[in-house]
Amino acid sequence: MDETKTPTRAEIPDSDKWDLTHLFAGADKWQEDVAWITRTYPQITRWKGRVGESAQTLAQLLEFERELDQKIERVYHYASLQLAEDSANNEYLTRIGQLQNLLTQIGEATAFLVPEIQAIDDARWSELLRDPALEEWRVSLHKVRRMRPHVLSENEERLLALGAAALSGYDDAFSQLTNVDMKFGLLRDEKGDERPLTQSTYSSFLLKRDRTLRERAFTQFYREFQDHEFTLAAALSYSVKADVFRARARNYPSALEASLFQDDVPVQVYDGLITAVRSGVPALLRYYKLRRRVLGLHELHAYDTYVPLVAEIQTRISFDEAIDRVTAALAPLGDEYVQTLREGLRGRWCDRYETKGKRSGAFSSGSYSAPPYILMNYKEDVFSDVYTLAHEAGHSMHTWFAQKGQRFQDYDYPIFLAEVASTFNEELLTHFLLEQTADPKMRAYIINRQIDDIRGTLFRQTMFAEFEKVIHATEERGDALTLDLFKLEYRKLLDAYFGDAVTIDAQLELECLRIPHFYNAFYVYKYATGLSAAVALSQRVLRDEPSAVESYLGFLKSGGSKFPLETLKAAGVDMSTPQPVKSTIGLFERRLEELERLL
Repeated sequence: MDETKTPTRAEIPDSDKWDLTHLFAGADKWQEDVAWITRTYPQITRWKGRVGESAQTLAQLLEFERELDQKIERVYHYASLQLAEDSANNEYLTRIGQLQNLLTQIGEATAFLVPEIQAIDDARWSELLRDPALEEWRVSLHKVRRMRPHVLSENEERLLALGAAALSGYDDAFSQLTNVDMKFGLLRDEKGDERPLTQSTYSSFLLKRDRTLRERAFTQFYREFQDHEFTLAAALSYSVKADVFRARARNYPSALEASLFQDDVPVQVYDGLITAVRSGVPALLRYYKLRRRVLGLHELHAYDTYVPLVAEIQTRISFDEAIDRVTAALAPLGDEYVQTLREGLRGRWCDRYETKGKRSGAFSSGSYSAPPYILMNYKEDVFSDVYTLAHEAGHSMHTWFAQKGQRFQDYDYPIFLAEVASTFNEELLTHFLLEQTADPKMRAYIINRQIDDIRGTLFRQTMFAEFEKVIHATEERGDALTLDLFKLEYRKLLDAYFGDAVTIDAQLELECLRIPHFYNAFYVYKYATGLSAAVALSQRVLRDEPSAVESYLGFLKSGGSKFPLETLKAAGVDMSTPQPVKSTIGLFERRLEELERLL
């Protein structure tokens, strides 16, 4: 295969692709379920005006909705995974469009349900919940009921349901522009070979020892973003406007509070994260200055912040070798965890490599009673991709255990908890790799990797969280969201988090326009809190504290049956305080001291 171009899916073996037949044997079977949903969902109107009639009536409605929702989840899972395989495939785009239209119709038909639940007076509601018929629905009903101040009338809910697809169009536009339309060209690598520069290979170029190559990759990559900067700024602007509209429509004080309310997380946790991380910035700047000295640079630029500091260590790890390392690292979690994961990864849970039109990055995606699939764009020469596999495996095993431990209505866990399971795996992988080597250079390499992981997950994601808070507050004040405003506010944060240790190129201000997570606002802070919780929980397991493994597996099995802070507290970490964040910064400082000694 010609390595200078990105292969198509037809050019790679099936063993390197995920096996979606666990969802549907083919498109015909998928269409059968879509047809079933289409003809079945109108029956839900039989319960209109009767939701509070009796506990039995409500239970019947919820059972009908559960069957419908499981079908919907499954067909959307299949269609979305296929679209991730090839974002330019017209057949896949058509299926997603078909589902979006169908879901709009279903949302309109079911708009009466939540308002009718909220209209039941408190005394009657308490009486209904005491009935055994609703026993297995109490958790999910509590989550619905607490939304009472933010649920609108039936007609208003219908309008929001009708506008749901239109209000999220900016995300599709961003995805199509950045994954399909934007072309970054070819770049001659350190061997003189021309290689495609893509969103996926960009990270690989930034790890190269050749500084001129890193700089060329950075400049060429951001030149394409600069050519589309006004379009991207418009997409981001309308994403923020939609967030603010939805928050105001539902009577939340702000878009931030609307987002946090879903997880019952106080604003103080968000603000406390920012304050705690800001206090750790001096240690971050100290690391950048060490990096500048070790690399022998007069000035450190953003494209110099990813290359490993230990030049002698060359890594090339096949995907199968990565599976072996990850599963060995997770051995403390027991045979069931490790064996299930190993069989899943070798049994085609994972779509392994980059192909033409494939979504960039990585993710895990599951649905009830189906495998928790993983999308990767694995590169053998990018050591961090081993960590990415461990990270996504954490998500997938979280889903697998939650499926086993909870009913459908309670299994789906929030992102706040998801990021704990994924970064927990990364912590165990680091411990395993350090235990496996006595070579000071390799140890320095791994410690450098962990430092960069904390830098990227705690410091960088918190900087992103600050940016999201600033731009949403700007919209809420009534000020204009323009390209210049985005670049100005982002530059302020770059200056704060890089200080005098890094020379900031003007192109880096465009970074705020290329982060996909900004289209799912107030998501990124959960990476930082997730890492902090994961550090605390992994240390309990590695210290072999009594019941630490049992408590952690219980956390995975709990799914979405409790709110995140309550779930984590039961597992052994209190995220309502800044202490776990400060402890993670302390780990960063200790690792930095060791790295300074080793280098």
